Formats: sequence, structure tokens, C-alpha cells
Amino acid sequence: MENRWNASDAAAYETDLLGLRAYSSRLLGSDQDLVLHGGGNTSVKAQVPDIHGEPESVLYVKGSGWDLGSIQPAGFAPLRMLPVRRLTELHELSDAGMMRALRAASTEPDAPAPSVETITHAIIPHRFVDHTHSDHIVTISNTPDGEDRVRKLYGDRVLIVPYAMPGFVLAKLVSEVTKGADWDKLDGVILMNHGVFTFDDDAKASYDRMIELVAMAETELGSSSTSSTSLAPSRPLDLSKLSRLRKAVAAVAGTPMLTSLDESPDARAFSSREDALELGERGCLTPDHVLHAKPRPMLVGDDPEADVAGFAAAYAAYFDRNATAELTQLDGAPRWAIWPGHGLVAFGINASRAQIVQDIVRHGTMAAQRAEALSRWQPVGEKDLFDVEYWELEQAKLRRGGTAPPLQGKVAVVTGGASGIGRACVEELRSKGAAVAALDRNVQVVEQFAGVGYLGIRCDVTDSAAVDGAIRATVARFGGIDLLIANAGTFPATRTIEEMDDPMWASSIDVNLTGHMRLLRSAAPFLRHGIAPAVVVIASKNVPAPGPGAAAYSAAKAGLTQMARVAAFELGKDGIRVNILHPNGVFDTGIWTDEVLGARAAEYGLTVEQYKRRNVLGVEVSSADVASLAVALASPLFAKTTGAQIPVDGGNDRVI
Repeated sequence: MENRWNASDAAAYETDLLGLRAYSSRLLGSDQDLVLHGGGNTSVKAQVPDIHGEPESVLYVKGSGWDLGSIQPAGFAPLRMLPVRRLTELHELSDAGMMRALRAASTEPDAPAPSVETITHAIIPHRFVDHTHSDHIVTISNTPDGEDRVRKLYGDRVLIVPYAMPGFVLAKLVSEVTKGADWDKLDGVILMNHGVFTFDDDAKASYDRMIELVAMAETELGSSSTSSTSLAPSRPLDLSKLSRLRKAVAAVAGTPMLTSLDESPDARAFSSREDALELGERGCLTPDHVLHAKPRPMLVGDDPEADVAGFAAAYAAYFDRNATAELTQLDGAPRWAIWPGHGLVAFGINASRAQIVQDIVRHGTMAAQRAEALSRWQPVGEKDLFDVEYWELEQAKLRRGGTAPPLQGKVAVVTGGASGIGRACVEELRSKGAAVAALDRNVQVVEQFAGVGYLGIRCDVTDSAAVDGAIRATVARFGGIDLLIANAGTFPATRTIEEMDDPMWASSIDVNLTGHMRLLRSAAPFLRHGIAPAVVVIASKNVPAPGPGAAAYSAAKAGLTQMARVAAFELGKDGIRVNILHPNGVFDTGIWTDEVLGARAAEYGLTVEQYKRRNVLGVEVSSADVASLAVALASPLFAKTTGAQIPVDGGNDRVI
């Protein structure tokens, strides 16, 4: 544990109570051993003038949907203290009823929904309250003798509260356990199998207590081994199996899914344990993790489709064992899998969700091994996990739902992705929800597309090994390939056939034709396991309407078009669509410099603007226009179209 408090940073909030609350919250949220992806919550109590100017006690508590790692003052929900505290006087209260009551206590109607732990924050009398799901403390509590270990470690410095369902039930229990407590003599409250609260009237003191209590637990676990398995030599990944696994998971989930494969030494070591599945099946590090990771993992064997079907059947049985009549079963697809010897596979509807699952699994498997070495890994049981997974508040969120981006969960590859039409295709695909691998021979593509849901790969399509490597890297990163936009190309200088030299001809054929063959050859085996797979080939107006001086370019693009038509026949039996676009006059690309545009316009006796609109419709065609149509061709809109050739040129009289 590292105490990250910085006196000079904190001093900036000397007169800003809520700003200071946000600052210390971000310190907690910056450490994943304390807080993971929306977990944990914090609060501060203040005297605030009401509408009449009278002082009123207000609780500012973390709002739902805000992450402690990035929270700002606007992320705290302000509530009147008195009506919140009085909720503990009730004998029963549904969580939906609790949230309505909390909303009614809000001083600002536009504030975020308050945390489900709000009542517990109100019960604690100190000004600043911090709550985390510390891995180290929860690990110790997730053992058969966890309560005794916690009591021995902290003595009378903390109160210990048995596990209870978050929300009103937990708040009621905390209220009962802490009756008559001398809060000034306490450093914290330990919630078994859940987390820890610390508090003080001073923000730094509350934060310091959190770090100290967690550091004590970390020291206690320090000698506990995280693995009883020696790390075997890594083996080549069976990427075909991975893509089949992803497709099978997506079929059960009812929506496209991405994978995130953790091949780290820790993940490989856990996956190689003989008891890995049994440890995973005992439960989650904290119950709220079930919302992301489901109650158990899947084991990857020789038949991914059968493995997923078996998991779905087991999940249905789990639902039947625990469900009441009013509940509807969620999808039965796994959210993580143990791949023996290779590592751990996380599944998510997009790259961010897959990363969340991977992080939760990494922390959970480390905790399971530490607890097993300390005593025995024993988190809360199946019924408690089920109650959180099918919590009425979570069910309500599902009913509200929302519209997913049309290509969410899909994986796309774009060649020539660093600029021009290729870059526009990458951005259009991401805007529609797809994860995208951008390939380009320009090394800048790696940094250009380094964010979540992107993969930038330096790749020259004239190099077969580089193409194969890029395709494999995409599958390893996202789990498969669904969409392929073959765009990489070059436009040679104008030469008549009589003036043509062999290198110019060969270079154009290699990039503009053979490079696309290499791409299709490498991607086809994975497209067969894709979800509604489609290929879009960027050819040229020069195919139906060639001009003098462009033989090398026109012949290569004509060959590319013919190859794409053959591919439509060959891949159609596997449900893979192949369609072709013929752009023309796309002037916002690298080959059209101001000098080139000026010279071309002058040849026709036109201004540059007139030259750009020299088509039947009198419009300018942009890279974004081509990208929009390319992505539309790859979407369900054209689900029953293959082998088509579509111009994107504003109308060319020679083509028409």
C-alpha cells in the first residue's frame, strides 16, 4: 500500500470541502487493489443553506455511474441528512423503495442517483467517510476463520459486521451493530466478504486510516503464495479455437462479444493449477463482481462449442435453483474462461467491458490463491451471489436498457488505416461500436490507434509474414475477425505503357492486387468463424472507366475487382459477403497535394473547387463519404448483398 496523499495538491482545496472530498476519492480510486471499476464509495457531510437561508445538514455521497478514480464534485449526490438517517427506523424497505426515498431527499433534482450505500454513510457520524473493497482485507475475510483473523489483526480498532446484501439490509445491520459504539475510538468498520469503511472529521485522517488498515492486511498476506504451480513453457495459441470460442459465447449471449486474453505469467500459472476451475467456482472476490463476471468461470477444452453449451446448461440450472417466479433469466454465456496452460479469457460486449472483466478476474484469482494458501478460499455462497446478480436494482437497469451501437462487439480490420479513406473507415467503424485493427506501413499507426477498442499494427501488405502476423495479432487481441476493409493501395506516377518500367508495374501489382490476396488468404479462416462476416474491397473508378497513363494502377485494380468477385463465390458458402466500392475524385487523401490538385485543375482549365466537383451531381466526394458506404456495406443493411460493385464518385459520365 502506498499513501498517495500530497499536501500541496490537497492545499488547493483548503476552502473547498467538496473539492477536497473529490480529491481524496480519486486517490482511493487510483489504486485497483482498493477500488475496481465503479466499486467503492465516499461521502462528506456539510452544513448548507436551504432555500430560506437556514443551515441544513447535507450528505454528499458518490453518485451512481461515477468512478472514484476520476470523480469530480459534480459526481456527488446531495441529500438532506435527517430523512436519510430516519430510513433506519423502518423495519423493511425494498431497495427500489429506498432509492425513491433517497431521490426524494435530494436537494438537487438533476444530481446523479446516490450510491446504494448512502444510508450507511449517513449512519457514520464523522464528516468524511471512505468505503473500499480492499483486495487484501476481503481476501482475509473470505476464509472459514476470516472473522477471527480480522479480529486478531485489528483488535478493538474496528467493528466487524457480518455479510449482508448491500443497500437497506446492510445499512440496517450496520445501524444495529454500531448502536452505542464510541466512534471516536474506532478506525474503521470491516464488512465481512465485502470491504471496509474508514472515517474522520479530517479528509487526510480518514484516507490515512484506510491505507494503514489495508497495509496491515497486505502484510498479513505477504507470505501467502499466489500459486502452487510452476510456470510451464508457453505454447503457441490455437487462434482458430479462440475465434470459435468467441463465436459460441456470442451465440449464447445473443449479441456479438469481444475477448480479452490474459497471457501474463500469473494468469498462465493460475490456468495451469489442477484446482483452477474448482477455485473459480467457489465464487467472486466481492459479491458485486458477479454483475460483471457471473458466478463461475468456464473451462476451455477441446470443443469450445460444447464447452459453452455445457456452461449455459449449468447456468440455467443455477437460475432454476435460486430464482423466484417474477425473475427472468439473464443470458447463459460465460464472462470468463480458464484456458489451461494459456491463461484467462474475458468476454465483453465491447473492449471496455471485456477489460473490466479481465481486471476483476485478475484480482479475484490472485485473492483466491492467497486465501487458499492462508487457510481456504471461501467467499460468499451461491445464493448470496444470485441475490446480487438478480438484484431488483440491477433488473430495473436491464429493463430500462438502451440502444447499443449497431456494430458493438464486432471486430474489423482496415488496411491502409493511417490516413485517407482507411483512416476514415477506422473512425466510422469505431463510431458504430466495432473494435478495429488499423494496419499500415506507416509506423505512426501504432501510436495513432492505441486507445481502448483500437489496435494499430505496422504492416506492409507486400510482406506475407507481416500480413499473417497482423491478422493473428488482431484475433489474439479481440478474439476473431468479422469485418475486413481491404483499402491499402498506391497510385503510381502517370506513365504510358510505352514508358512503363518493370519496377513500377511490379510495385503496383504487388500493393494494389497481390497485397489484397495476401490479406484475404490470411483472414479467410477467421472470417469463417466471424459473426455476420463481410469483406469490402476498395477498388477504383478506373476499373469501369480507365484513362491513359494509368495502366499499372488500372490493371491492378481491375485484377483486384475480379479477385473479389471470385472471393464472393468461394466465401459465400460460409456466409461471408464480399462487395466492392469504386471511389473517384477523393481529394482529401495524401496523394492529392495542393500542387497536384492545382496542376490537374489547370489541365482542364478549371479552378481547384470546380475540379473537385467535376461530376454529374456536382458534389465533392470525401474520404468520410467512402467510409460511410464501406461500413454500411459491412453492416446488416446489406446482409443479402454480395459480389456487388458500387461507385462512389458523384456520378461519372463514362461510368454511367
